Amino acid sequence: MRANRLGTSGVRVTAMGLGTAQLGDLYETMNQERATAIVDAAWDAGIRYFDTAPHYGVGLAEKRLGVALSGRARDEYVLGSKVGRLLVPGKDGDLVREWDFSADGVRRSVEESLTRLGLDRLDFALLHDPQERLGVALQHGLPALVKLRDEGIVGAIGVGTGDVDALTAFADRGELDALMIAGRYTLLEHPVVAEVIPAARAAGISVINVGVFNSGLLAQVQPTVDAHYEYGAAPSEVLARAQRLAELALAAGTTLPRAALAYAALDPLVASVVVGADSPEQIAANVRMASDSHPLDDLWARLSALGLLTD
Repeated sequence: MRANRLGTSGVRVTAMGLGTAQLGDLYETMNQERATAIVDAAWDAGIRYFDTAPHYGVGLAEKRLGVALSGRARDEYVLGSKVGRLLVPGKDGDLVREWDFSADGVRRSVEESLTRLGLDRLDFALLHDPQERLGVALQHGLPALVKLRDEGIVGAIGVGTGDVDALTAFADRGELDALMIAGRYTLLEHPVVAEVIPAARAAGISVINVGVFNSGLLAQVQPTVDAHYEYGAAPSEVLARAQRLAELALAAGTTLPRAALAYAALDPLVASVVVGADSPEQIAANVRMASDSHPLDDLWARLSALGLLTD
């Protein structure tokens, strides 16, 4: 599978990456055996970029991913995690999330992620959902990540969020290697096209495109009322738009999930499209669709003519 550089860093990510929110029991519980099978399927399909975060399952995803990769040579894969939420004991003793974009918090977050993963370095570290604490993230969190990169503790740095205002605030920051855009650069909705993408391109910042199925809505050939959107039920107007896209995809000889993956990777600025999976079979299906080289120019032209590729 093709590998692409993140910004000007030495870190290269495969064109498709595995997101691990499901390994943290996102929609349903799973055991280590199933988590390892998912990671193994991704590996067998050529995926070498794995994305995780302390937020996913309150550290559970990081632990399961670390175990699943423990038998792999460290130099053969790229692993990224995130900072901004520390895991601290709550009133009942269980771990809870606590926001912290301070310099000390960022360093502590990386150190604790490395412990859960069983590693000595992160290839990629991102400020996670900084929109509610933007000032602190810009003034303290970002310089802390730069310092960790300079020290060789992380290889590349970025910011990951679905908040367009936060993405805009970071899009021209030359210190960054990549923006991780969550659910806002998809076939269904792409508000980042107007300002964020041009700014990132001018600054030499790569894009990691995640949430490209909009939490599952675009993963169905024919979206139904029970499909997830933003981790909940899809509003009627959003569902209707997805169903219209599905009809047009079928008319063009393809499917909505395949078109969603293809659109997410269209721009050369996109270094990797990251997808999650709750089974090995989903991994195989996603890689198969992403590898389909049949052109979709007619579909893009039709969607553009109908105003469905602009926001």
